[in-house]
Amino acid sequence: MSRWSGFRELWPLVHLLFPLSIHWMAEEMTVSVLVDLTTSALCPGFSTCSKAIYINGVQQTIVGIFKMVVLPLLGQLSDEKGRKPLLLITMSTTIFSFAILVVNQSEEFVYAYYVVRTFSYIISQGSIFCISVAYVADVVDEGKRAAVFSWITGLFSVAHVLGNALARFLPEKYIFSVSIALLIFCPVYMQLFLVETVVPASRKNQQSGCCARVADVLHRRYKSMRHAAEIVIFSPTLRGMALVSFFYELGMSGISSVLLYYLKAVFGFNKNQFSELLMMVGIGSIFSQILLLPLLNPLVGEKVILCSALLASIAYAWLYGFAWAPWVPYLSASFGIIYVLVKPSTYAIISKASSSTNQGKAQTFIAGTQSISDLLSPIAMSPLTTWFLSSNAPFECKGFSIICASICMIISLCLACLLKPNDVPPLSNDIEDNPETPLLIDNS
Repeated sequence: MSRWSGFRELWPLVHLLFPLSIHWMAEEMTVSVLVDLTTSALCPGFSTCSKAIYINGVQQTIVGIFKMVVLPLLGQLSDEKGRKPLLLITMSTTIFSFAILVVNQSEEFVYAYYVVRTFSYIISQGSIFCISVAYVADVVDEGKRAAVFSWITGLFSVAHVLGNALARFLPEKYIFSVSIALLIFCPVYMQLFLVETVVPASRKNQQSGCCARVADVLHRRYKSMRHAAEIVIFSPTLRGMALVSFFYELGMSGISSVLLYYLKAVFGFNKNQFSELLMMVGIGSIFSQILLLPLLNPLVGEKVILCSALLASIAYAWLYGFAWAPWVPYLSASFGIIYVLVKPSTYAIISKASSSTNQGKAQTFIAGTQSISDLLSPIAMSPLTTWFLSSNAPFECKGFSIICASICMIISLCLACLLKPNDVPPLSNDIEDNPETPLLIDNS
């Protein structure tokens, strides 16, 4: 029953989810191609490219540093200025980086791509999903959010499957051009059809001088960021979820940053094998997020689902790390059916523990803690992966860095087992003073 209830709740969100799905599909169709493209541009004639691994690690570190500040700031702005303008800004940034690769795919242009893509990641990575989740919380009643979140992450998986299918069968020379056309369509559609759910506050200092207005903006940003930190720190559930998310992302982001380069070096995988693996994960996760999670959630709750998904992510890492044959990565990818449930269960727990006026702050502040993981993981993963893929490795275990990353996910599982998400959160004490309240709330 809850599964169909979640489906009905999606109808008011069509103008959000349709462009989001197109955006995710357009981004995903480039993932498998980028590994071959960057390797051939930076290390022509070689299947292993330590330069590409290190550049990806540096990019992830820089993005992690700035996201710690940018993500919570974007969440606060979405609570105050509205969800729609922030979504338009964050979704538009990806267009410019892919445009560079359409012009030319030489070594110099690949370096330029990395620079522009770094700025794009700082603004868009994680923030699009968090602001979208806050938009959903504005529209959907609290008791129905877990089912809706599972449908949304399921659509995310559908978009990934379609993106990887396009990458598998579309000629490589057309992939980036098609991706840019789809990416441009998304903000245009959203501008025309998406309904805002937040009333922007009217400020009293519109006639103030420039310096006074800048000082006032900085003061309000500081107070808002401090308030966001207090919301998480003083809530046992949100504090626990921040730690769970930190250690999970520390392990998973480290694996994701080197995995495709590891598979290319060890088993000689190319665009086609990468697309097949990603499609396997996507197809399985569609089933688990759209059908399985809405059915299980009323029976066992978000905590059990979260712990089961974390356990599956550990098995996923171990199979990749100890992979002894080309078919083992396909077996490992099958665990994506379960571990993808980490995200929707996390969003549901955070949303339940937050008041309606603090959804953006809570979601993006915890996403900001994940950015610290994005900062730290490449510092260890990039050199460790390069070392064990080289002939100078101290012992024969090419996936040793992935095994090390799984330790972080084990810690995350232990912390998740200690959560008490069913505790009732205290009501927000700033509702009366906060004019940025949702316009669309389903109280049925």
